[in-house]
Amino acid sequence: MSVAAAYLKKWPWISRLFPFLLWLPQVNRQSLGADLSAGLTGAIVVLPQGVAFATIAGMPPEYGLYAGMVPAIVAALFGSSWHLVSGPTTAASIVLFSSLSGFAEPGTAKYVELALTLALMVGLLELALGFFKLGTVVNFISHSVIIGFTAGAGILIASNQIKNFLGITIPRGAHFTEIFVHLYRQFDMIHLPTVSVGLVTLFTAILVRRYFKRVPYMIVAILAGGGVAFVFGMIGITGVRTVGALPADLPPLSSPSFEPETWRKLAQTALAVTMFALCEALSVSRALAVRSGQHVDANQEFIGQGLSNVAGAFFSGFVATGSFNRSGVNYDAGAKTPLAAITAGALLVVVVLLVAPYAEYMPNATMSAILFVVAWGLIDKHHIAQIIRTSRSETAVLLVTFFSTLFLELELAIFAGVMLSLILYLNRTSRPRILVRVPDPHSPSRKFTDAGPTRPECPQLRIIRIDGSLFFGAVNAFQEALRDLEAESPDCPHLMVFMTGVNFVDIGGAEVLVQEARRYQERGGALYLVRVKDQVREQLERGGYLDIIGHHRLFQSKTEALRSVYRLLDYDRCRKCPHRVFVECVRMGKQEPLEDDDLPLPAGSAP
Repeated sequence: MSVAAAYLKKWPWISRLFPFLLWLPQVNRQSLGADLSAGLTGAIVVLPQGVAFATIAGMPPEYGLYAGMVPAIVAALFGSSWHLVSGPTTAASIVLFSSLSGFAEPGTAKYVELALTLALMVGLLELALGFFKLGTVVNFISHSVIIGFTAGAGILIASNQIKNFLGITIPRGAHFTEIFVHLYRQFDMIHLPTVSVGLVTLFTAILVRRYFKRVPYMIVAILAGGGVAFVFGMIGITGVRTVGALPADLPPLSSPSFEPETWRKLAQTALAVTMFALCEALSVSRALAVRSGQHVDANQEFIGQGLSNVAGAFFSGFVATGSFNRSGVNYDAGAKTPLAAITAGALLVVVVLLVAPYAEYMPNATMSAILFVVAWGLIDKHHIAQIIRTSRSETAVLLVTFFSTLFLELELAIFAGVMLSLILYLNRTSRPRILVRVPDPHSPSRKFTDAGPTRPECPQLRIIRIDGSLFFGAVNAFQEALRDLEAESPDCPHLMVFMTGVNFVDIGGAEVLVQEARRYQERGGALYLVRVKDQVREQLERGGYLDIIGHHRLFQSKTEALRSVYRLLDYDRCRKCPHRVFVECVRMGKQEPLEDDDLPLPAGSAP
């Protein structure tokens, strides 16, 4: 064992503060070469993506590159995933534009300040969730919310780039429907040379992406579109607008706003972006962890993402999170450790210094065509079809989130999807399954099965099984189910409840068990609990609920329970009963004496 490993084993808190100490000893000559190669690939790929994401976010183009430098390095150093690459993403960028364009003109100094402030707020929220170990909170965000939101975001991205692709003028911040109104009114003003540049870029990107998967299609498509625009300029065709030269500088220091009023108006957006950004980062890191066999610590990932956004706020970076595209490229390029993401962030600085001045030759139509391809990739057609086939409730979540993304403010769309998925989750958990069980007379071992017309119940003893937790939200559904059963057999005095499917009972659930126990006692019978799990039994004991139910009415096996309860039945009713549900019933019908070791049924599977 190395000295570093010994220290980490002795003081595990060190790895929480400096998680890179866990993977740094694994860097060797072989992994170093793979990481440097993957880092170079990542730096090249992020160049056009960074400009595209900044365009979506309404930021100056260079800020998309800055957001892929320092934040990516910090997230790799302090996160948990070995392959996740952080930086600007499509979804985060479009939420940023939708949220901030109402407060300031996109691209202005005030708008940039708001974006930096939002990055700081998101980073602090992520840090708080990580430090308080609330990494499981994103588990309550349905996968359908993410699918619906990203699909809607893809449609919005494409619609917002129509003006650049066609060379027409549409006001910034126009809503989804307004864009098509402007398009209809300006249809005769479409600039054909601009459309030609966009089409060449679009078809080049599609062909390269499909047939040359290892070639960075964005760069090839940008060169093709730029080449067409250059030829147009040489032969005197003008009017094709370009992005303009980018500053060939290191990320400048920046300062977000600390005014309380600014933080107040950005609070709702910060919360929505935090939820979505963390869900996106964890989804990517877990997907890659499955492929690599690595364990991802959600809380540590929150801390890494939080620190990256806090750092980005002071190094000219807007909101960053885990990127689906760059993380996948990083893994496929052979990255072994987070050193690859660190290398990508560092090399991006060098690439920007060398390439940035040539951005003045990049047509806007070329960038819009690239964004069309990105937007199409955001529509997860496979999972959308799968959700629609599988679940109506998840389909509802998907559609609500999708249409909310198109027609509402984006942060409201996220909240709408999350709230609906939570409501559906609570609805499911608040309705535990209540199964009526009886011995199967056709089974040699007399296993329990569902009651029905061919499998009658004992008129004096009802046996049910609960599948689900008994908590305050499920109490009403549980009581209603018992009332329905009681209406079917109002003179049944005994109730036996198998608790194998109950993992949790809160005060509300314990109280309803006590109420039912008292009701059956008043009817001359009792409530019996069978196979109660240890944590549930401890909860009932601590609250004194077992003193009322009766400790002697808890059983660890069905054989023991049925042997004890059978002796409490009314034998006169048993002799007249035609059903003969239990083994003793047969002997009772023959009026044979019952011995103490008589068993209601042989040992079988749980009810």
